[in-house]
This record gives sequence, structure tokens and C-alpha cells, in this order.
Amino acid sequence: MNDLSLLAGRLRTLAPSCGPVRLIAVDGHAGSGKSTFAARLAAALGGAPVLHLDDMATHESFFTWVDRLHDQVLVPLERGECARYAPYDWTARSFGTPRGLEPEPVVLIEGVGAGRRALRPRLARLLWMDLPAAQSWERGRHRDGPALSGFWDGWTAAEAQHFSADPSRPHADTLVRQLPVGYELLERPGAAAGTNHSVTDREHIAPSC
Repeated sequence: MNDLSLLAGRLRTLAPSCGPVRLIAVDGHAGSGKSTFAARLAAALGGAPVLHLDDMATHESFFTWVDRLHDQVLVPLERGECARYAPYDWTARSFGTPRGLEPEPVVLIEGVGAGRRALRPRLARLLWMDLPAAQSWERGRHRDGPALSGFWDGWTAAEAQHFSADPSRPHADTLVRQLPVGYELLERPGAAAGTNHSVTDREHIAPSC
């Protein structure tokens, strides 16, 4: 497991952004490594809850989950209450049994669009997996195999349209680049405010064992 303890420590010191919760977004193109990074960061945070946006999207609509996320997750968290949301089952093509999400001090939300305009006011930090779209999509297609090539055709078109209208990367506080071993974090102070900033700090996160 990668040692993300320093990043985890910094996230714990941030001001709450959604009621008592520090909501941390991990965004990036499909196939960029968001889920793996979020899982490792959650472990470094002592088992922080992770909301996967794949549970919010559906076959019929990849990116129109904002209202459902707001009502089922954000509003309860703002009140300091346990959120309950119905995850989408991509095999059954229907919503499953409601799942709880506790208002822990740090909650991670990962998936394409986690840093979108509608969510940014409630984020304490926006992390962007900094792998170009073409490389990310190639990785995703390779991972899922030819049986899902039709799905990927539709997804990539929808994702490109989404980020064209509502880009996340320009607003990211931290760019996360996967290295052959570990990660490189590139801090971008003030980027979340919408201003242009060059990278001012680089931190290499290498395995602890």
C-alpha cells in the first residue's frame, strides 16, 4: 500500500465543508485510477467512507445524478446525519438496497464529475488524477475487455461532452500523477477559486513497505 499518511494528515486539518464533514473529491477521466487511489487514501485516513459515483450514474444517464446526490447524500451530511442512498446495479439495471454513509470527519467522493460545478461549494479539497483522457480510456477499455467496447464508445462521448461544459481539472487543488512506484502530488494553491496557478510544490508518495 502506498504511504499517503502525510496527505491524510493534511486533509484532516481542513475546515469542514459540508456540515461537520470534510468532503474530499477524487476526479479524473474514466480509467485514470481514481478508485484505487481513493481506496488507498481512505485506508490512510483510518477507513474513511468512500462514495463511488458509479453508484449514482445509470445506463440511461451518466451525469444527471446531481439532484439525487444532493437529496440523498449532501443534505443529510450537512445536518450531521447518516446519509442513505440507493446504489445503481449495472448488471440488473436497477437501483439496489439503500446503503448508509456516515458523517465522518472526512468523506471521500470518487468518480468522473466529482469536482463538477454543482459540488465544488461543498468540497474541502478537489484531487484530480492527472492522466490524459486518451490514456485513461485506453486503460479502461483494456481493463473491461472487448465485450464492453460499445459501452465505452457511449461513455467516452458523454464524458468528453461533460468535461467540455463543466471541467474539473482547472479547479483542482492537487494533481495526482501515478508513478511506476507510488504517486506524485502537485499542489496548486488557489486553483479552486478559479484562478490560474502554476504548480508550486511536488511531493512523491512512495510505498511504505
